[in-house]
Amino acid sequence: MSANETTLHELPLIGQGHARYDGRAKVMGRARFAADVVVANPIHAFLLLSSVPRGRIERIDTVRASSLPGVVDIVTHENAPALAAPVSKAAGSATSHQPLTGSDILYDGQIIGVVLAESFETAREAAAAIVVRYDEQVAAVTLGSVGTEIRRWSEANPNFSDPEVGDAEAALKSAAVVVDATYNVQSQVHNAMEPFPTTVLWEGEDLVVHEPSQYVAGLQRGVARQLGIDPSRVRIISPFIGGGFGSKLSLTPRTAILAALARKHRRPIKLVATRTQGFTLSTYRGESRHHIRLGATAEGKLTAFAHEAWELCSRTDAYASAATIQTAEMYAAPAILTRVNVVQADRTTPGFMRGPGEMPYMFALETAIDELAHRLGIDPIELRKRNEPAASPVDGSRFTSRTLLPCFDAASARFGWNGRSPVPGTMRDGDWLVGYGCAAAIFPCFNYGGSASVTLTRSGKVRVETAASEIGTGAYTALGQVAAELLGVPMGDVEVLLGDSLLPPTAPAGGSMQTASTVPAIRLACERIVARLGGAMPSPGDLAAVFDRLGTATLQESVQYTAFDGKGANGRATLSTPNGPESVAVFSFGAQFAEVRINARTKELRVPRLVGAFAAGRILNERMALAQYRGGMIWGLSSALFEGLEIDPTLGRAINTNIAEYAVPVNADVQTVEAILVPEEDYEVNPLGVKGIGEIGIVGVAAAVSNAIFHATGKRLRDLPITLDKLL
Repeated sequence: MSANETTLHELPLIGQGHARYDGRAKVMGRARFAADVVVANPIHAFLLLSSVPRGRIERIDTVRASSLPGVVDIVTHENAPALAAPVSKAAGSATSHQPLTGSDILYDGQIIGVVLAESFETAREAAAAIVVRYDEQVAAVTLGSVGTEIRRWSEANPNFSDPEVGDAEAALKSAAVVVDATYNVQSQVHNAMEPFPTTVLWEGEDLVVHEPSQYVAGLQRGVARQLGIDPSRVRIISPFIGGGFGSKLSLTPRTAILAALARKHRRPIKLVATRTQGFTLSTYRGESRHHIRLGATAEGKLTAFAHEAWELCSRTDAYASAATIQTAEMYAAPAILTRVNVVQADRTTPGFMRGPGEMPYMFALETAIDELAHRLGIDPIELRKRNEPAASPVDGSRFTSRTLLPCFDAASARFGWNGRSPVPGTMRDGDWLVGYGCAAAIFPCFNYGGSASVTLTRSGKVRVETAASEIGTGAYTALGQVAAELLGVPMGDVEVLLGDSLLPPTAPAGGSMQTASTVPAIRLACERIVARLGGAMPSPGDLAAVFDRLGTATLQESVQYTAFDGKGANGRATLSTPNGPESVAVFSFGAQFAEVRINARTKELRVPRLVGAFAAGRILNERMALAQYRGGMIWGLSSALFEGLEIDPTLGRAINTNIAEYAVPVNADVQTVEAILVPEEDYEVNPLGVKGIGEIGIVGVAAAVSNAIFHATGKRLRDLPITLDKLL
């Protein structure tokens, strides 16, 4: 270990809470989002979407729409420009369905036309004037619909295998106590503040795309492939994103279509999709069902764990979040049986959404664990302690770090768990029934490696450049803060450039991997700059003289960091050791606690407190980490009590595609949200010991809330969201 490395490891395990690098620009309106981009003489686009879930287009009448003054073009499957290649999952798309290539309707909200006009208002009016006649067919749109197709995920995806250990069926038959229950989670949609805008323009033979993207390098390659041009001729610019949560991680079909139309008309095209259209333009969390069976001894030792899941998907793609990979790692069961099934229906393809599988899968498991604890008469935290594994229950792999129980200790102490009466329905405050609930959280550590460039000037100014994405989580601040601390300069002297495909490519802002994958590259670049300065950073007063001796005004280092083998996929990584490669389990853990109050007469439900404790390696910025965790916890509350896509059983389409009816929490819905940072050192995940924190905050909250509701009322509710009608 070099002296410089020793210095780096002496950096605080929980970093300073610097204010956001981009905070002032956002508050003062100087930050430019994709819809804010001004281009000369643009054509405005408005999307026409299908209003039936299945069938075919018989006729599209555009006569009246075309006659409106200002309409430039109306594009349908009959006259759409041909693309060199359709979207595909292999090329980073969320779906393999390419719209405007035929008359078939595969799901409600499918793009069936694009109206181009001189103003947004004209384009919208023209779209409303188009009359579409369909040959409708009976659609299957939910898990329980007749006509769906069910496939084993392990058969649809040869890279996936269901975790299985021993003979779980036999162990369940002989268990002293068995919990056997089914849990359901409705579909959920991201609904970020910023919907889905796209502005495209051609500069000669080169395409410039202004679009919010969580992975500009992936979007660049995908659009280039569809247009049949070299990726170097496509530039993606996305300096700020108004929330993504996974919805802006993948290539979607609209971008290449708009680019082809801009090339046809030789003018920039600007699309600002509506909130309602955003419900089907990108991914969402698919509806899922979970059958959990737990076998245990009378003393509370698990003897068997079985988890079978069904996830809603589209007809065109087989997709599953398949988080049995995580649930099977949670507790020391000697016999494990899991199955994941995809249920293909007439819906758009689901995909990444914050805690994609961990949220619904852990809701099911952690509610079942609470049911087992109640059946056994054992405190729920004590039951988890009795089943804490020393190594992976699936394959015996060593955990690089597992700080689950310290998280429970920290959160339970802060929450006041010891004041909980173990008997459901016995804690009251006047007319209010009071309940306490807890649950565990888990998220795998992904590390795909990344690139960055760091420049130091003779005046002590630093510039950090990388094609990372700022989705509101503080990437500008965290990445700039690393360079500031390693080079010993004030944060105010650091300039950070992100969100441009011209910059060094790095991991996407998804899977909680971007920071963990990028900061090692920044560290290596800083180390190389320090080495060129003689092995130590000069004092500010001596810096100019050192640069003069080197005969340069700037020092720049560009580094590509290669992650450990295996990239942390599915919570596994391969480390090089003196005895050869070693497979290790890499996860972050947390513990969630909730207090609920339910009016004994009206069943009005309130959640006055949420407390969560999390261990995720080195924390680069305390302030932003706590904000991330608190935001995730509120979204977990939203999953528990508010969010759910309502499907009309007759029309076969979603009916609450707006913020008025697709409910999300407001400040009054939870008075106190407290996150605790549990210190954890894990330098095996990467040289700086940084794990992702963006998604684990949501995991476990829904189960903690549902468990608290049972504790308050004695009534077990297993379907999300838990609404007033279910309490009644």
